[in-house]
Amino acid sequence: MNRSVTGRGGSISVRRATARDAKRLTRLVRGSRAYEGPYAAMVAGYRVGPDYIETHRVFVAVATTAAAATDAAEGHEGQILGFYSLVLAPPELDLMFVADQAQGRGVGRLLVAHMKAEAGAAGLDRVRVVSHPPAEGFYRSVGAVHVGTASATPPAVVWDRPELEFRIPTYQ
Repeated sequence: MNRSVTGRGGSISVRRATARDAKRLTRLVRGSRAYEGPYAAMVAGYRVGPDYIETHRVFVAVATTAAAATDAAEGHEGQILGFYSLVLAPPELDLMFVADQAQGRGVGRLLVAHMKAEAGAAGLDRVRVVSHPPAEGFYRSVGAVHVGTASATPPAVVWDRPELEFRIPTYQ
């Protein structure tokens, strides 16, 4: 399932990630300003590997401007603006990142809408999210509800995190 939106800077589409995206996704995670300061340790050595991409449902939001189309014609894959990973069993939004320069452009909302559609197509009725504390407001704004708190798991995560859930409508 592909989705896209068009805005001032061109359009953004969502496609399935490939093993070739692994290094760019790792850079996006490690470079996120949301993980500066006390949160830096959590992503310092994090790696999104080709094996992870092949095992889970990982999707990327890609800029599809005229320049990106030229890049694609020349064998480049376009600018990745964000990505998410949906784990089916147990159902969880495992990763979701939007590039710093793409925030505020609707990329996160597009990725969440795509994730909900994928979850519904897979027969899921809910998807759990253990949120980065500063991202809780975003998740709530796109329909997630607070269901609890995930306790710290030192040494990587030394703070409690909000646990949220997306309820996925089922159609029969």
